[in-house]
This record gives sequence, C-alpha cells and structure tokens, in this order.
Amino acid sequence: MQIEVLKSKIHRVKITGADLNYIGSITVDEDLMEAANIIEGEKVAIVNVNNGERLETYVITGKRGSGEITMNGPAARKVQPGDIIIIISYAHMDFEEAKTFKPSVIFPNEVTNTLN
Repeated sequence: MQIEVLKSKIHRVKITGADLNYIGSITVDEDLMEAANIIEGEKVAIVNVNNGERLETYVITGKRGSGEITMNGPAARKVQPGDIIIIISYAHMDFEEAKTFKPSVIFPNEVTNTLN
C-alpha cells in the first residue's frame, strides 16, 4: 500500500514578490530549497497564513542567498508581498517505509527568509 506523507516543509517565509505576468510557479531561494530537500519542478502546496488561501504549483530555483519567494502567474493574485506562507511538498511511499521516514522541515527567519 502506498500513502502520501509530508516530505518537505519551509515553514513561514515572507512573499517578496508577485509576478502576475510570469507563466506560473513559485520562485524560491536556492538555499531554502536545498535545506528543505526540494528540487526545481517539484510540486508544492502553498498555504497563505495571512488570508487562508491554499494552492498548488511547482518550484523554480531563485538566486542563492537572496531570500526570494516570488509567486508567479495567476497565483500571484492569491498573495501580497509581505504575506507569510508555508511551502509543503508530499511524497508517495510504501506504508512501512513511511513509518520511519523523517521529513525535511526548516524554519527560516521570516523577516529575511534566510536560514538562522
């Protein structure tokens, strides 16, 4: 049996930009991606703490050390710069494997979006 479990989470980062005219996705600082074990193109859920919006998109790599978190495309209407979001990815795995799997969860500085 396969189940879906939490794989990675970037907990509470600040939106630095919203680009409605981009084709889609969320741009995330490469340092944060690496620390959370998220790769470019990976599907993620976005939870906006400020307004309760939830959406799914995929990740594109932002400049390392920039603190960039930019929502792109139509989803840019779901956030405002300064909003706090949570970025979550899930993985499908065997039930027995899931019992011992440890997700990568990081808690960046939500003012600077950098690792503490």
